[in-house]
Amino acid sequence: MSQTSPHPNEDLVLSQRHGSVLLLTFNRPDKLNAWNNDLENRYFALLDEAEADPDVRAIVVTGAGRGFCAGADMTDLQRVDELDDSGLPDRPRPREFPLTIRKPMVAAVNGAAAGLGLVEALFCDIRFCTPDAKFTTAFARRGLIAEYGAAWILPRLIGTSRALDLLLSARVVRGDEALAIGLVDRVVPAENLVDAAVAYAQELADLSSPWAMSVIKQQVHSSLDTDFATAVARADDLMQQSLLGPDVVEGVTSYLEGRKPRFPGLAAR
Repeated sequence: MSQTSPHPNEDLVLSQRHGSVLLLTFNRPDKLNAWNNDLENRYFALLDEAEADPDVRAIVVTGAGRGFCAGADMTDLQRVDELDDSGLPDRPRPREFPLTIRKPMVAAVNGAAAGLGLVEALFCDIRFCTPDAKFTTAFARRGLIAEYGAAWILPRLIGTSRALDLLLSARVVRGDEALAIGLVDRVVPAENLVDAAVAYAQELADLSSPWAMSVIKQQVHSSLDTDFATAVARADDLMQQSLLGPDVVEGVTSYLEGRKPRFPGLAAR
């Protein structure tokens, strides 16, 4: 008798540990890793597991084959009968779920990141790409609007006019231009891309406090919609918390002793 896997659709997103770093790979290479509900559910389930595992301190996301993620699977977009009354697919978690992950997420964009695939890269904290990576919003050329917060994220990364350029024209941006306009943070040769992203993530895992990184992520996102005085007041409160916690003691002690810090992992929420 065959047994049902406890992880349905587990092949759609591959999971591999590299020390304290979890590497997640979208795995529909024959479709340039086009997004569908099954892939989303598997990806989000793996993020849930990583969030709850104190031994995972950073996450790298990439794609199998020639693409990072070519956007929504066009066959899914044709099935409008599956939409609910709001006109959006019914799903257990919001599409912006990756933004709630407390641990640093690094996108290693190895090829096409289009539409929803671009949004998923934007949901990561840091972006590495190859010189030949292709970024396109795609939405306007499909008769769609700027989906899933793209109109909020892009102007904050690259400025209003550049964001409108990419959103209205849906033109393709390659790696070097993406770096020049601030869409990505590193351009790395294709053969070194994943190794470079994992090495960067491992350095964060080895040297930075998981608690401090989680709070800093929260600070940055919340401060985008507050004034300076509010951000400073919040930082003052958080500084008091940090001075009373164990991580600052370990951070200072490890520095004085000339060794790597031994910070505790994040407790499950």
